[in-house]
Amino acid sequence: MNILVTLNSNYINPLKVMLWSLFFNNRGRDFHIYLMHSSLTGQELADLDQYINACGHQFSAIRISSEYFAGAPVVKHYSQEMYYRLLAHRFLPVDLERILYLDPDILIINPVDALYEMDLEGHLYAASYHKRALVKGINMLRLKAYEMEEYFNSGVLLMNLPLQRERIREEEIFDYLEKNRNRLILPDQDLLNALYGKEIKKVDEVLYNYDTRFYHYYRIQSSGKVNMDYIMKNTVVLHFCGKKKPWHEQYTGEFHSLYKHYECLALGKTAHDSIGASAAAN
Repeated sequence: MNILVTLNSNYINPLKVMLWSLFFNNRGRDFHIYLMHSSLTGQELADLDQYINACGHQFSAIRISSEYFAGAPVVKHYSQEMYYRLLAHRFLPVDLERILYLDPDILIINPVDALYEMDLEGHLYAASYHKRALVKGINMLRLKAYEMEEYFNSGVLLMNLPLQRERIREEEIFDYLEKNRNRLILPDQDLLNALYGKEIKKVDEVLYNYDTRFYHYYRIQSSGKVNMDYIMKNTVVLHFCGKKKPWHEQYTGEFHSLYKHYECLALGKTAHDSIGASAAAN
């Protein structure tokens, strides 16, 4: 199973937590982690390689020239690396047919098989959108994408790599960035929706991209069905969207304790031993 991540040094520890949750809750599956970056040091890459290999999985780092998206807008807590997922098909091995991109501010709390193996049905991507009409309307006007059906979150993307190699053109992406740089708020996500929104297969956000900020919204919207028990049994991806992150000291939220639990396990000295012991027991 191929997993893609893109990040800089600030997200190494969150990446380890995300990966540990992925490995632990998918014991028995083999993963190949592809990391795209432009600035990680040799020591940081060696540390990640050791961490992932110790958990029984493969690691490949792909360095992207820092000049590649040098002129692209970077705002708030987003870095240049966020753009790399948009051209991942260009840099990944040509024999790969699909890969699952995951943001590092995620916990995987159930098996990912159904998401990873789903039929993409001729779409470039599979992704979730958040069912809030105001969000869609604002983004439709802001991006001048008046035929936009939904506004997809780019934090979890199942990628159809052969089709992307056929249809996605670098010049189209860079041209859009140049012409729309002043209206981009979530730059890579805005671009994904404006250019390719019609070629994204919709998947259930509660299962595959649960926004942890909206626990009460989901519960009310589902007439109480999507409660904590439902989430723990069914949700695959918990996504800590927004500027406030669960590794920050002042963070509060319904899933903070769960994240801290995984963080303690993932960053402990025997993190890989815990996974190995659990795998052996199963």
